[in-house]
Amino acid sequence: MVQSEPARPDESSGSPLLRVERVTKTFPGVVALQDVSLEVYPGEVLGLVGENGAGKSTLMKILSGVYQPDSGEIVLDGKPVTLHSPRQAQDLGIAIIYQEFNLMPNLSVEENVFVGREPNTGKVVRWRQLRKQTEDLLDQLGVRLNPGAIVRSLSVAEQQMVEIAKALSLNARLVIMDEPTSALTDTEVAALFDIIRGLKARGLAVIYISHRLEEIFTICDRVTVLRDGQLAGELPVAEATPDRIVRLMVGRPLMDLFRPEQAERRLEILAERSPEPVLEVRGLGRTGTGQDPSAIVLEDVSFSVRPGEIVGLAGLVGSGRTEIARAIFGADEYDRGEILVDGQPTRIRSPREAIRLGIGLVPEDRKLQALVLSLAIRENMALSLLDRLSRFGVVRLGAERALARRMVDALRVRTPSIEQKVLNLSGGNQQKVVIAKWLALHPKILIMDEPTRGIDIGAKAEVHGLMHQLAADGVAILMISSELPEIIHMSDRILVMRQGRIAGELGHAEATQETVMALATGVSASTVAAA
Repeated sequence: MVQSEPARPDESSGSPLLRVERVTKTFPGVVALQDVSLEVYPGEVLGLVGENGAGKSTLMKILSGVYQPDSGEIVLDGKPVTLHSPRQAQDLGIAIIYQEFNLMPNLSVEENVFVGREPNTGKVVRWRQLRKQTEDLLDQLGVRLNPGAIVRSLSVAEQQMVEIAKALSLNARLVIMDEPTSALTDTEVAALFDIIRGLKARGLAVIYISHRLEEIFTICDRVTVLRDGQLAGELPVAEATPDRIVRLMVGRPLMDLFRPEQAERRLEILAERSPEPVLEVRGLGRTGTGQDPSAIVLEDVSFSVRPGEIVGLAGLVGSGRTEIARAIFGADEYDRGEILVDGQPTRIRSPREAIRLGIGLVPEDRKLQALVLSLAIRENMALSLLDRLSRFGVVRLGAERALARRMVDALRVRTPSIEQKVLNLSGGNQQKVVIAKWLALHPKILIMDEPTRGIDIGAKAEVHGLMHQLAADGVAILMISSELPEIIHMSDRILVMRQGRIAGELGHAEATQETVMALATGVSASTVAAA
């Protein structure tokens, strides 16, 4: 593989805190890493990107002492080290914050931060000192958090702050963050970036792993790209472009991820058919939430989607996008308006009724709302049509297996067996299982809420290709996405939400990031562009 010249900070950065030299790690039948080298300097944020399976997780587990390399060397502060365990890595100042937090939910913030290291006299914990030490750490981070709060009561963002405080309590000099924003709102992401900048200003080194390229450009100084277990390239973020990074990751340009050639063919088919809408929403309204019964959730929402059309639903978090999806699918009630399917008014009171009408929903959170992680691929794919696969209340295993094999082949789910637990699949393959569950029902309307959230670049391209194919086959798709490039390049029309209302509609040709954000925020496009 051709590698770009290694990028280096300027000489004022001094010597690297950590240097990885030609590290190789193999597992039975798999070369996970091959001759990978990288450096990270004090006061630097190094972005680490690559598709699922590129070797990022293996490298991080080596740096955190979970795995030991087969060959190569790890040099810390100019001295070779061997990391035999996570505890040894911590003692040397290396902390890792995994995507799935390593916290004890029934203990307090302060107990989690100093677990196993509480100040004590004999066997008695000095609680005042523990509280003071925790408060000092939270103050350093600029975080307003009650040290006595029970962790399970905290938001995801607050739990992440607890993890970072714990890392600081260990005197960490290198903090590794694995997909730290996957479950955060835009406001929480901004707060996290402020904390990372604070860590950087104090001279800590950060390795930042993310699928979201816009975050790499916002918070990182350099970026290292892995591909198929090898170093594909390194470059300063100031010299990088999204297209250049994507080419290093997957060997093709950024625009190819949206499958423009499929979009063109599909739009030609749609123009020839010019069908009537299969889904119409007229004057939909809903008032009241658990926190505020008088709040407007949805107000006078009206739109339509034709067979073979991909309509994008854009807007800021909290603008009402997901609430529309849940109302159409019968998961939430609405107070006013009507929904028409095939021109017929219908009151959808439950997901079961929506499914009967040919409506499917790929939800925002696949792990909590769409999959049973402990069950096999075969079982998950059959969940939406057990009645069709059963006889006298007993599932016909032969029919279930045949369905799963057909869907695995059609969607190219990467798995050794249909009996593999969904828990063990990559994010992209989990998403394919969710989509397969609905395709088995042959829906005429498919609502896709954040269809590529948390999956790698290559898997995104496959999901985009699948969406184009479904639309070409006549499925009407309503797509919700927070990624502006995805909304702009995948949608035939874009409906922009603001404060529970549709603020405007944009055709494919007139949609830009500035025009979408102008409608979403209520400010002019020129102001957005200047910002």
